Amino acid sequence: MLRILMACLLVSPVWVNAAEAPLEIDGAMTINVYQARQLHELGAVFIDVRPGREWSWGHVDGAVHMDLARGFFGLSQAGWPRSVPLVVYCDSEVCPASAEAVRLAVAWGYEQVFYFRQGYFAWVLADFPQQKGHSSGITTLNAQAH
Repeated sequence: MLRILMACLLVSPVWVNAAEAPLEIDGAMTINVYQARQLHELGAVFIDVRPGREWSWGHVDGAVHMDLARGFFGLSQAGWPRSVPLVVYCDSEVCPASAEAVRLAVAWGYEQVFYFRQGYFAWVLADFPQQKGHSSGITTLNAQAH
């Protein structure tokens, strides 16, 4: 029985269940890795919505970690300036979490929301600045926004 289960797992890899993220989100601008790099250099706030474990493996240098399932809703607080440019990303085109986070940011009234659909994997492949480990979240975002 165990051999049959293992064979099923090998034949049906995990990536089969991954859903491709939408190409565009109303109210936001979809950007590629090079546009993301330009925004990074201009000081836009990068928000990584991946789970904490993935965040600790590596993330865009200076990004803020706001796991969509846990911390992202802190961005809805009324005190945040809605003109702050936000670049929201996940790991790649097969991660719909960034699309959902972008939808929420637009619904909360953020005026400059950039949807980095290619995500962290494209950032790594382009060999752009990265960090590993340490936690960063709403406190860091407060400092960047003001």
